[in-house]
Amino acid sequence: MTAEPADETADLTDRLQAIRGVVFDMDGTLVLGDRRNHGLTPLPGALELTAALTARDLPWVTFTNGTTRTPEAYAQTLREIGFDLPDDAMLTPATSAVDHFLAMGHRSALVLGGDGLKEPLRRAGIEIVTPKGNPKADAVLAGWYPEFTMDDLEAACHAVFGGATLYSSSQSVFFASAAGRALGTSRAICAMISSVTGVTDQIVGKPSLTGLRCAAKRLGVDPHRLAVVGDDPELEMTMARRAGALGIAVTTGIHTADRSASLPPEQRPHLTVAGVGELTDLLPTSRPHPSENGSVPA
Repeated sequence: MTAEPADETADLTDRLQAIRGVVFDMDGTLVLGDRRNHGLTPLPGALELTAALTARDLPWVTFTNGTTRTPEAYAQTLREIGFDLPDDAMLTPATSAVDHFLAMGHRSALVLGGDGLKEPLRRAGIEIVTPKGNPKADAVLAGWYPEFTMDDLEAACHAVFGGATLYSSSQSVFFASAAGRALGTSRAICAMISSVTGVTDQIVGKPSLTGLRCAAKRLGVDPHRLAVVGDDPELEMTMARRAGALGIAVTTGIHTADRSASLPPEQRPHLTVAGVGELTDLLPTSRPHPSENGSVPA
């Protein structure tokens, strides 16, 4: 276990005991699977820790940047391998996109992705626009989409030229899988659209504040009372730092313990542990009082 940097270690114990909710990454933190999030297996200590948090009434959610499945399907898969979580404790970029699109008044979206990305938007009443020809849409949203074609690119660019806001599920180059680092698609797709249109994408998944606020709202906890646990400094640690949450890195995915000191301050974890199992004795052991959660951002 490593606390970083040194000048923050004095209040680390107090901050850990003040935690009132936990946001877990999925791949490389709680589980490992293949490049399509299939064949998921729990990482050591993950089942025990999440069960302990539930027993302590310390709420937690899992937030993945994966969009191959709906949040409900991810939750069902995690339940099948031993995790006890309801559907609403599973978040993806589609979850935060719905919150953000409704707040922004977006009523239609050209989605470059599968049903895992489309279905939550559709259920929220957002029209799904087909990426064909010269479409009109309020938003263009890119996710996991290895089937991306030149026709998709042309349609998305026309939509952006027509006024659609460009959104990315993730700007990560890689995500953790059982076979090592796997290449994502959202960043590559948005890079092409941005290159043609000159429009910069907005991220709705991690590490955006849009994503963190969605998680905080779901938990009913102020961001300052959250612990964000993950294996990617560019995602979970950056998101924690931006929101004033506590960032805890694990070394079971793409992050290594010796990397922390070389990271820029905005990506540096407050604490690094070998795996989530180490958190069982570090996070609060008593039931938090509801009044201690703080206010939740709108």
